[in-house]
Amino acid sequence: MSELESWHEEKQSAWLYEVLAEREPDAAISALFRQLAAAAEDQAKIWEQRLGRSPAFQPTRRARIVAGLVRVLRPRTLRPVLAAMKVRGLSAYTGGTPASHVMPTTVEQVGGRHRGVGGGNLRAAVFGVNDGLVSNTSLIMGIAGASSQNSLILTTGVAGLLAGALSMAAGEYVSMRSQREMYESQIALEKAELEEYPEEEIEELALIYNTRGMELEAARGFARELMRNPRHALNTLAREELGLNPDDLGSPWGAAVFSFLAFTAGAVVPLLPFLFRPGAAAVPAAAALAGTSLFVVGAMLSLFTGRRAWWGGARMVLIGGGAGIVTYLIGYLLGVSLG
Repeated sequence: MSELESWHEEKQSAWLYEVLAEREPDAAISALFRQLAAAAEDQAKIWEQRLGRSPAFQPTRRARIVAGLVRVLRPRTLRPVLAAMKVRGLSAYTGGTPASHVMPTTVEQVGGRHRGVGGGNLRAAVFGVNDGLVSNTSLIMGIAGASSQNSLILTTGVAGLLAGALSMAAGEYVSMRSQREMYESQIALEKAELEEYPEEEIEELALIYNTRGMELEAARGFARELMRNPRHALNTLAREELGLNPDDLGSPWGAAVFSFLAFTAGAVVPLLPFLFRPGAAAVPAAAALAGTSLFVVGAMLSLFTGRRAWWGGARMVLIGGGAGIVTYLIGYLLGVSLG
């Protein structure tokens, strides 16, 4: 990386950290982002000295898109995207203690840094749309290759959409329900242990803070202070010992509806041309619309991978397009042999 590129990376990091700090409702994490922004600015000044000038700064298109998403959805929701942008300090959302973040010193600071993350929702939506798009495009192309009957193609496409969306929704519901029941069982066990062995639980919590750098006796006093409020104590133990947030265990119905809608959004795309054109005449339009959508989805996935958007889009077109072509040819051959 050249000196100019290194300068730009630091300036862009500082700019993005300021956006994060502005949108982060948690005062401690917002302050952390502002500290990181100041550190990045200091690094940029070092590169300016080496360059002998102060270039004009303009954030990249990717950074502007991420900043726009942050302003709409807030940082906590976009953790995977921010990780791909090499944003530091994200461990503050999961209870970790980054090098630039001090240990809590009051009871209020403990509960406030462990709210629900929800970082996978945007990523899940993009993948859900992609699944619906690729699977239903392949199905429709296969049927279109075998038959030119528009009613058959539409019926098959709608059936594929409903089958896939309902299957995704049912799978997400069962998965989230099982996960939630497991978490609730773990929290219930922790509650029973807290009632039965309060001193032992205080010691366990003190040892956790001790491993993070707090002096043992101070950690014991801090843990004992936390335990004065039973509800607060249980929440803290669930977060620190189990890594769970009792207030954000996930909603099975929410996950099911979310998956259903995401899959449907993708699966409906290749169906649209067949609503306006009959049979084989709609195939090129469906292929073009699906290809364009695949490129957009692939480019969006680059927000999570950190790769170039054009490459992510092109790769998705190659993969999805290849699947569509193969199923069309198979359908065509079957249609000829059976017809």
